[in-house]
Amino acid sequence: MLFESYQLGNFTLTNRIVMPPMTRSRAGAGEVATPLMAEYYAQRASAGLIISEGTQISRQGQGYAWTPGIYTHAQIEGWKKVTKAVHEKGGIIFAQLWHVGRVSHVSLQQDGAAPVAPSALLAEGVKVFLDEAGKGPDAGVGSMVQHSMPRELTIPEIKQIVQDYAQAARNAIEAGFDGVELHGANGYLIEQFIDSQTNLRTDEYGGSIQNRLRFLGEVVQAVADAIGADRVGVRQAPLTTLMGAQDDTPEITYIEAAKVLDKIGIAYIHIAEADWDDAPVMPVAFKEAYRKAFRGTLIYTGKYTRNRAQEAIEKGWADLVSFGRPFIANPDLPYRLKYDLPLNEANRATFFGGGAAGYIDYPFADRCNGCETRTL
Repeated sequence: MLFESYQLGNFTLTNRIVMPPMTRSRAGAGEVATPLMAEYYAQRASAGLIISEGTQISRQGQGYAWTPGIYTHAQIEGWKKVTKAVHEKGGIIFAQLWHVGRVSHVSLQQDGAAPVAPSALLAEGVKVFLDEAGKGPDAGVGSMVQHSMPRELTIPEIKQIVQDYAQAARNAIEAGFDGVELHGANGYLIEQFIDSQTNLRTDEYGGSIQNRLRFLGEVVQAVADAIGADRVGVRQAPLTTLMGAQDDTPEITYIEAAKVLDKIGIAYIHIAEADWDDAPVMPVAFKEAYRKAFRGTLIYTGKYTRNRAQEAIEKGWADLVSFGRPFIANPDLPYRLKYDLPLNEANRATFFGGGAAGYIDYPFADRCNGCETRTL
């Protein structure tokens, strides 16, 4: 089933394999996508669906050096080269839109302003990637630095960020993306509003689960109104504690979130399972509850192998499965998985920043005669 086509809204995916968002920090001056990035994504266009790296919706939404934006004309033009290259290879690509919230640094903000968040809480030990030497992405030299103390957003500012998301979605469609995924995971702004330990507000955006889900609902509705709900996905990570985000009752909270998204009628929810050593395992009952709460497509990510992916689809938990790091080193990953071929190993030293090395120079597998006899 992993290698069969799948209907995602109006899009026919050639297989059920997804390339998930992965920050590679190779944007050019002005946070503009480059021709190198166009080649990188085009190489991986055999994925049923590509979701771009996190792309900030505004200057305020940036949290790391050399990540691309989608809020200026130059950035839209840069992404046009990427989407054109992917489409010419027959691929489908969504843009992941993000606002990092508190996970930023004053040096990345306009005029050295403080990062923003639902509540003025510092996540001790949570670091961001900076180009302190000013050498640019080609040098691939940066450092991890404690994020800056955030300030609490006002309600008018929250309303403006909702509109920033909607405009970024329109910009993504103008840039040629087939749809957008809203980054609601990994401790960034949307999740900061959702999780009980990062949202201590006492107004309509804090306190009860319904209030903490208000920002999610407003953003998703605004984006759906702007480009159509069938072009919208949301990423969630209910059991991860990345970037200091944690909820006291994740199974209750995130099933309620799924119901909000189901009501709006978006295309998919993309669930990131915790994937570090000794990480909490997502219970089967939790996955089954997601399926009952949300009628759209469910995508799962988290150290999936070919066999685990097949099992997830066969048991009905997942419709699509994404493979993260394997796609970095294997541009032809669907072919390698289909024919059970060895995988290239990724060079972690080139994950963030740099040029072509460790980015577009990983070899494709030799096409073999009789490979069809090796499928499982």
